Amino acid sequence: MTIVTFGKSSLEGMIALDLAQKTQAGRPFIMSASGAAPRATLDLRIRVWGMGANNQPFHQNATAQNASITGACISGLEQGLKVGDVIGVQFDTRKARCRVIWVMEAGGQKKLQIGVQLVADQECPWLSELPVEMRSNLLVPSADNRRRFQRHKISFPLEFRDERVNTPMRVNATDISGNGCYVEVAMPLEVTTVLKVDFWIDQERVTATATVRTRDPGVGMGIEFTGMPEDSKKRFQAHLDKLDPGISKPGPKTPE
Repeated sequence: MTIVTFGKSSLEGMIALDLAQKTQAGRPFIMSASGAAPRATLDLRIRVWGMGANNQPFHQNATAQNASITGACISGLEQGLKVGDVIGVQFDTRKARCRVIWVMEAGGQKKLQIGVQLVADQECPWLSELPVEMRSNLLVPSADNRRRFQRHKISFPLEFRDERVNTPMRVNATDISGNGCYVEVAMPLEVTTVLKVDFWIDQERVTATATVRTRDPGVGMGIEFTGMPEDSKKRFQAHLDKLDPGISKPGPKTPE
């Protein structure tokens, strides 16, 4: 018997799997229930990790299918997951975090199937594999909507210290800006945990307080540099922009 679990407002994800395929420019598409989110029929080998329903971290290979610029159907999972769980996914060298919106026990080689949507502000890791018609629908943020502190997808070394235990945690942030970062750890700290953070800007060692704002078990945690003065944040952002200049270039002009 097939068992399907849905999250709130996730019915569209399952309906998309059963709709008739359409073809544009020789590439198969699946249209969502609303017709607003076309999906390409792909078969991509990806890496998936997170915290299973048994409360144990997992890492495994899986297959992404019926993909769009905002999500995909992932099959071949061996660990149980729940609607609302956040998992990490990687295609080629590109990583992202996704939220589980539906779960289906498919059986056979497909094992467990899940529907996922990219967490806000995450870049689509399989964007290069989508048909050009779908990639052209990707919105470029206007100058008014760009983050004040642009995030950089680079590996940046940091040292955190929870003063309650005074044990240093040396990590590399994978998503960082002058205002905070995301750190991949299997056992993230509790939200609101206050930490001391140390890092380097060129030859200068910077020390500040930071606060855990989000936690995704088995994946990582989001941290805000709460104790860093505004001028220091701007200086750190300028340092990151110099390390990773590509993201700081202005995007294409939007039509009037």
